[in-house]
Amino acid sequence: MCLAIPGKLTTITGDDPLTRAGKVDFGGVLKEVSLAYVPEVKVGDYVIVHVGFALSRVDEAEANQVFEYLREMEELSELEESGAGAPPAPPLASPAASTPAAGR
Repeated sequence: MCLAIPGKLTTITGDDPLTRAGKVDFGGVLKEVSLAYVPEVKVGDYVIVHVGFALSRVDEAEANQVFEYLREMEELSELEESGAGAPPAPPLASPAASTPAAGR
């Protein structure tokens, strides 16, 4: 299952709106994410992150409520183990790598 997870933006790097990135703290787990979709965010803001991209800004109370729900569901350990929030891997250069795997 894929979730969009809230986290607190701790640092920002880059000036170009399309390549701007930041470190986000997901309850103690730090990940680098793209900030291309949220040019208005600043350090200290809370953002919703899905597959390595910050999608929107949320207030601290909402972020804390989501973390409480995840704790209740015991999903935070999965977040730490899965690397959620990590940017997607770059595509492979080989044409064979872009062919869908059989049986999917």
